[in-house]
Amino acid sequence: MDKEEIIRKTAEFVKQKMQGEGTGHDWWHVYRVWRTALRIGKEEKADLFIVQLGALLHDIADFKFHGGDFSAGERVTRKWLSSIEVDETTTNHVAEIVKNVSFKGAKVKSGITTKEGMVVQDADRLDAMGAVGVARAFAYGGFTQRELYNPDEKPVLHTSAEDYKNSKSHTINHFYEKLLLLKGLMNTKTGKKLAMKRHNFMLKYLSEFYKEWEGKG
Repeated sequence: MDKEEIIRKTAEFVKQKMQGEGTGHDWWHVYRVWRTALRIGKEEKADLFIVQLGALLHDIADFKFHGGDFSAGERVTRKWLSSIEVDETTTNHVAEIVKNVSFKGAKVKSGITTKEGMVVQDADRLDAMGAVGVARAFAYGGFTQRELYNPDEKPVLHTSAEDYKNSKSHTINHFYEKLLLLKGLMNTKTGKKLAMKRHNFMLKYLSEFYKEWEGKG
């Protein structure tokens, strides 16, 4: 099976498993990350085969929907790539990306070490920013029955993956606990450039939110 066929089959597999999901972690999230990762990968001269597989599979078994199991995505990735007879070196690289791509807390160091992993991680983080990022934050907040905002509950910069996983804070706190931090966590030159506009949009959004919250907007 050639590389194009592997990508095509993987995209079909992911779409079938993830379409119609309503928390912002659906097929269209994966599609956007895939396209953005290709854009960044070309600029950064990364291996686009690895980048595409990593992007397509990065959320195939997100810990948030698998009982907090941080290893679920890696297991599903290995099983899938083995089923279509992808070579071991490629499988190991992609599985490592899937294992380490997710944000796990403000003070938790990322395990991403390869250029391809950095590209995929930047693309995933960009989709948590800007107009789409705002929409996804509130979609997930509604799914988990979080308050929109509670001015009495301040944000926390989590020091461990367990603390981050168990947080039930309101959605506006999520901006300070993750989304507004992402600009400074970009790995690539291209990712940093793309993040600036989306970061600034979120700041403008929050400014308007607070005005309207107090009846001043």
